Formats: sequence, structure tokens, C-alpha cells
Amino acid sequence: MSPERPNLAVDLGPLPLKNPVMAASGTFGFGQEYAEEMDVSKLGAVVVKGTTLTPWPGNAPPRIVETAGGMLNAIGLQNDGVHAFIEGKLPWLREHGATVIVNVCGARVQEYQRVCEILDQVEGVAALEINASCPNIAAGGMSFGTRCPALEELVSVCRQATRLPMLVKLSPNVTDIVELGLTAVEAGADALSLVNTLRGMAIDAETRRPVLANVVGGLSGPAIKPVALRMVYELRRELEAPIVGMGGIMIATDAIEFLLAGANAVGVGTASFVNPQAMLDIIAGMEDYLVRHEMTDVGQLVGSLEV
Repeated sequence: MSPERPNLAVDLGPLPLKNPVMAASGTFGFGQEYAEEMDVSKLGAVVVKGTTLTPWPGNAPPRIVETAGGMLNAIGLQNDGVHAFIEGKLPWLREHGATVIVNVCGARVQEYQRVCEILDQVEGVAALEINASCPNIAAGGMSFGTRCPALEELVSVCRQATRLPMLVKLSPNVTDIVELGLTAVEAGADALSLVNTLRGMAIDAETRRPVLANVVGGLSGPAIKPVALRMVYELRRELEAPIVGMGGIMIATDAIEFLLAGANAVGVGTASFVNPQAMLDIIAGMEDYLVRHEMTDVGQLVGSLEV
């Protein structure tokens, strides 16, 4: 990096990143899907699609629909399982220099535990993100992330199963994000990711039926940004652990707002469907902002909101 350019490197606890911009889980596949659009090594990290112990088929279609200000999805964590990821997806990510964070899912605590144990021994996995917030599955996901005792058990078991840096992804579908965030950190999380999608639905007025086969899905995109910003801000006021903020980040200004609210890094999701180059644009825009404001380090932004 030339002396006049600001430093974009950040640390999420024990996990160093070259910049604060991460591909959010579930929106970037396993990286290879975007190979023609970008060099994945330029991202702070690639958080791969939710990964389970055994293959999951996901929900029946239709399972995605555009809405005002965003989109609803009810994919249901479709994936081929952790062993297929290690053998078929991870080698490409390693070869292309990606910093890989695996989003870990399961229907039971023991499934999360086993996935963590397996990935703990795998070269090329930089960290794990424990998914305690997916709203589109019948068991697991959000069922762990809306009650403190269940979240504490899940995070504690996963912490014992791995030496890797561990993030916990929190749900916005709660009344007190601070209580749950503190619980996750006390149980062993190195950092927190927030927020996952908001529960919502879409109705076809002509057929008088839900648009999604699953009836409800997870709302993402610009519509949820004010909620996500508020939750990041509330959590930052109460704890020092690193935070990855996400929810409606489309351009660099959105990402900077999350840093001002207290996030140390950001996750970009729905924007990649609209503009496959969105994350690279955000990195460039973030650097330009720091130059314009005569800042030398992106960390100067974190939590600097004047209230």
C-alpha cells in the first residue's frame, strides 16, 4: 500500500482481514459463482453458504421473490454437506486466495458441534460463523438465536469443538438484541454478525395465495437497513467485542454508516444480486471517503457517531 492511501485492514478478534468488506453468507454461494465478476482475494472475507453435516435439499419453490426495497428468500439452507464443501468447494477458494469463513448450520446442537469439529482440522478455513438466526428452516437456525439459554448452549458447545476464530450470527427477530449479543460473547464468541433477515411474507392478491411455497421468508435489502443500523448501534454501546454489521448495504455510504454506528466490518448480501461488482465498489468508495476526510485508518470510523 502506498503511504498516502489509508489502511483498510481490520481485526475481528483473532481474525485479521485485509479490509472490512465481507461477502455475506447465502448471497455469494461458494465464491466460484462470481469468478467471472471479481477476484475473491480482494475481499476482506468470503462467508460461504450455510453448511450442514449432511446434505440439505432446502425448501420447495418458489422460494425467492422481489419486494419493495428488497427481497424475500426461503431457500432453506440448501447445501451438499460439509464433506462435499471440503472436497468440492474449498480447493477453489484456497487456490484463489480467499479468506474463508464457513457459516455453520444444523437442526440440533450436536450437528453444529460435529461440523465445527470437522472444519477445525481443515486447511484454508480461517473462521467459523455460527448461524443462530436463519428464519427459513423448521429446526435449528433462529430457534437457537431468540432465547438466551438455547444460544448459550449452542455457542458454548461450538466453542469447545473448535480452536478457530468464531463469529455468531444474530437474528433481528428479537426484542432485545443486546441481551443475546452479550450471551453469545460470554459463551465464547470472538465476534458477532448482525443482522440476519427479518421474517416477512408476500401475497399474490389475484390467486389469494402466498407467493413463497414456505409462506414466510427472510427479508433482506435496503428495507431492513434502519433496523440493522439501530441494532448495531445498541450492541456497540454495551460491549467491546468486534461486530460485523449487515442489512441493506448497497453502496459505500451504507457501509460507512454501519462503521459509524459501531461495526468493525460489514457484510454485503443482496447488493451482489443487483451489482456483482458491489463489494469492490464499496471497498473503493470506503477508501475514497477516508482520503476525503483525511483519515489514515478505517478504524477511525468505528463507533465515531456523534450523538
